[in-house]
Amino acid sequence: MPKWTAFPYAGAFQHDAKSVARDWASLHAGDAEPLPADPALLHAWVLFHNGAFQEAVEAGLKAGPAGATLVNKATCIYANYLEKREKTRLDLLLEAAQRAEQQAAADAGNPNAWYWQAYALGRYSQGISVAKALAQGLGSKVKEALERTIQLQPRHADAHAALGAFHAEVIDKVGTLIGGMTYGAKKETGLAMFQEALKINPASPIALIEYANGLVMLEGDRKEKEATRLYEKAAAMQPRDAKERLEVELARVELAA
Repeated sequence: MPKWTAFPYAGAFQHDAKSVARDWASLHAGDAEPLPADPALLHAWVLFHNGAFQEAVEAGLKAGPAGATLVNKATCIYANYLEKREKTRLDLLLEAAQRAEQQAAADAGNPNAWYWQAYALGRYSQGISVAKALAQGLGSKVKEALERTIQLQPRHADAHAALGAFHAEVIDKVGTLIGGMTYGAKKETGLAMFQEALKINPASPIALIEYANGLVMLEGDRKEKEATRLYEKAAAMQPRDAKERLEVELARVELAA
């Protein structure tokens, strides 16, 4: 595996197995992933939460099928926030989507097998353009995987936020009429999904960011002030781990721009 770009805030988090196990419910308020019983897999999650994404993937692969969710999450977060080469970023997202699809085929009751498939395909779609992705049928696949995630785990905050983003982006790209008739995208559903995500996990920077973006796409410039307020709230948050630090920094960069 080629060397990945290092987490730019090395040393900012000093989680260990004890602290990750203790704070698991908080650290995983977004994805509702169960605490692993295997100490080796728990150690791999420690690497993830500290920002050692490549090492986390390597450790997760050694854990076999039980490490698939960790491998997919670490790959997706790295690809989305840190990989600078666009082709490599898209390749990593497709790789994660394929691995998650295989995971879902082997373990259909695992919510995060469906979620990381949706996340990877969703970010890939944004990379190639949402309109092109919809034409390739990826939109329906993302929507179905997110709905399956929520069906299996109703308290999956990240899936609610991602499904809200799906409704918003489809309507933004193809309009309310075609979005609703062709893709089942609805403004009211999108807004409700964002609100539910924040109800489940109010301390989520990414849920605030997605809600802000979605508001502008669904409601237009009249929601610009509220979107800015949501970005400011995300930027002021105290991140719980490396993933959230990257999300908080994203909010700060967007505000500065």
